[in-house]
Amino acid sequence: MPAAPPAALTVLVSKLRATIGPEVLRGRGDVRLALPANTRVSVEDALAGVHAAESAVVLGDWKRAWGPACCAFLIAERGPLREYEAPWIDEWRRRLDEVLDHGLEAYATACLGIGGAELAGAERSARRLIDRSPLRESGYRLLMDTLAAHGNLGEAMRVYDRARTTLREELGLAPGPAIRKAHARLLGQGTSAP
Repeated sequence: MPAAPPAALTVLVSKLRATIGPEVLRGRGDVRLALPANTRVSVEDALAGVHAAESAVVLGDWKRAWGPACCAFLIAERGPLREYEAPWIDEWRRRLDEVLDHGLEAYATACLGIGGAELAGAERSARRLIDRSPLRESGYRLLMDTLAAHGNLGEAMRVYDRARTTLREELGLAPGPAIRKAHARLLGQGTSAP
């Protein structure tokens, strides 16, 4: 630490103001950053992206959901200001953790809906969602559906068993209706095979 931190900070702020301009960095005691109107802030892009992706998913518009979902989770996974600690940064980290989970879910859903070569993206995203949030049933459901779409019913059933066991051991709960419905659908596929 410098001998006089406030004075050292004032010197740095003055040098920064001289570099980027007084119209951008305003004030002396209460310094404010005034960004131009066309400035893009990645956190805002992530929030807008996850909203757009989830809206498109609700409408079943997989191709429209794909891009914003990918953008949201890629921005969110970077996290803000990793080398710093402050309560306001921690709040943004928590918020971006939610965006990351929602973005992964929307991306996996969009990839599954598109199908074909995008099934690999659905599987990766669903697995990552389960690893990050093992109590989030949507990750298990998405992985089950993706594995089934690949023709891996046995693996899909193992994922259901993992979900059931995790929920029972962690919370004392049975899987919810959406994952039970996916399980029943898989059972129906397994019994209809020749």
